[in-house]
Amino acid sequence: MADWTREQVEERLIEAADVMKRLPDVRVQGYFSVWPKIAHEFADLVGQEPPRMKRPPPLPDAISRMEATLPWLRWLEPDDARLVWARAEGTPWKPICWRFGIARATAHRRWEYALSLIVWRLNEWRVPGKRSRRFVIERVERT
Repeated sequence: MADWTREQVEERLIEAADVMKRLPDVRVQGYFSVWPKIAHEFADLVGQEPPRMKRPPPLPDAISRMEATLPWLRWLEPDDARLVWARAEGTPWKPICWRFGIARATAHRRWEYALSLIVWRLNEWRVPGKRSRRFVIERVERT
């Protein structure tokens, strides 16, 4: 992609988190059950809640995009990467603020800065070392 925006980066991170949730569980190989499947009768099922529907496994191209997206988090400070990933997973702001011990406004500023930093790196701009975080965020908003 040519010019990345914060919205595009956010969408890719959300998609990556969704793909991670939909991947099959890791299981130890070599173990299986020899017990037969239980055939439930109607009387056994009365009063039970129906089993939850599972979402289909992710498509191969979605897994490829996820694998390309995850290294972006290495460009960030560890706390900022955890904050961005928590938001990508859909965690509300309040638990994020509790986990990191910061105010809501601070969490949002750090999230904006982290996404802006990823945009700078993806657009192959040199990240300024002696500029403020606000400068990095505003520069991304203008483009």
